[in-house]
Amino acid sequence: MFESIIRDLASKSLRCVAFAYKVSSEKLEETELTLLGLIGLKDPCRPGAKEAVTSCREAGVNIKMITGDNIFTAKAIAIECGILKEGDNMEDGAIIEGEKFRNYSEQERIANIDNIRIMARSSPFDKLLMVKCLKQKGHVVAVTGDGTNDAPALKEACIGLSMGIQGTQVAKESSDIVILDDNFKSVVTVLKWGRGVYNNIQKFIQFQLTVNVAALATNFATAISSGGVALTAVQLLWVNLIMDSLGALALATEQPTDDLMTNNPVGRTQPLITPIMWRNISAQALYQIIVLLVLHFRGGSIFGVNPRVQSTLIFNTFVFCQVFNEFNARRLEKKNIFEGILKNKLFLGIVGGTISLQVFMVEVLNKFADTERLNWGQWGACVGIAALSWPIGWLAKCIPVTRKHLSREYSAQT
Repeated sequence: MFESIIRDLASKSLRCVAFAYKVSSEKLEETELTLLGLIGLKDPCRPGAKEAVTSCREAGVNIKMITGDNIFTAKAIAIECGILKEGDNMEDGAIIEGEKFRNYSEQERIANIDNIRIMARSSPFDKLLMVKCLKQKGHVVAVTGDGTNDAPALKEACIGLSMGIQGTQVAKESSDIVILDDNFKSVVTVLKWGRGVYNNIQKFIQFQLTVNVAALATNFATAISSGGVALTAVQLLWVNLIMDSLGALALATEQPTDDLMTNNPVGRTQPLITPIMWRNISAQALYQIIVLLVLHFRGGSIFGVNPRVQSTLIFNTFVFCQVFNEFNARRLEKKNIFEGILKNKLFLGIVGGTISLQVFMVEVLNKFADTERLNWGQWGACVGIAALSWPIGWLAKCIPVTRKHLSREYSAQT
């Protein structure tokens, strides 16, 4: 009868506590006690926990729950927070007790670790053992914990996340990240911002490689063919100055978007420069090289200008190509490069500042940059030629690119 009551309470995600007493003048021992009753304690999931688990699953993160509760309570809590679903098949070893996992051989643990989603009646050693086993299989492991006993697993994990409110000092010192509000939903925020930073780094690398490939190829081709260079040393220095600093700042301020959470985690061996980035770099760099070479060899006759104005047209067009390509770099895959542009005031401000500095360079600092003042028609030609990088970027993104398989990331939660 008692077992039936305990199981009934546990199935409702209640933690069971028994009350008993014994009259004794000596040291109290757990024998010959009189049972008074049973009570079920509710420890509800935080609001938003289920949605956070769903977000992690959509992002390719597999959630595992490790708890000291009995197997029935663990199952009920897992269903409540979305780790398990009603009707899930538990015959494949999805739920296991710590003692059974502990007594597995190393080969058995490796074979079953991916199927395990809940580990009940577990000890701190079991949690550490699971982390080591997952790492041995090549997974990236994130562990959350708050107690002193969680410290070994937090330190062993690739990423340890401790609780800032209920977490002990030992747990905080053993972790890499402290969650200030003790909310699992914050793990999703960490994941989203981490992917956002990685994505912004890729954007800047794509942008910077386009600048360098175009400048290097153009100057090399013109030096070999005509003995002169299309872009002078001062002009290249100016381009690198404004594009390295202002360009990096503009692309680094992009806020992480929700679509980042629909991608699988990036594998450990995945290259930083992806095939998608190479496609974008090749399209933009090729267009810029063609434009600069045409202006270098035929610019004087096309526009009817002297060599000094021709050199200024090449320099000015090259800079504006980078300004327009900065918008292309905002979205590595999406064709709509203006999505959310009005929300990033800093990006628009930096682009505006870059254009102002370029106008000042051409119109005022003539001797320093070896440039000549341009008329309105010539300015319009430079901007118009550079603006073609937008439709070229759109067409380039229509070219399919083979995606490599990405590894999955695992997070263990107490």
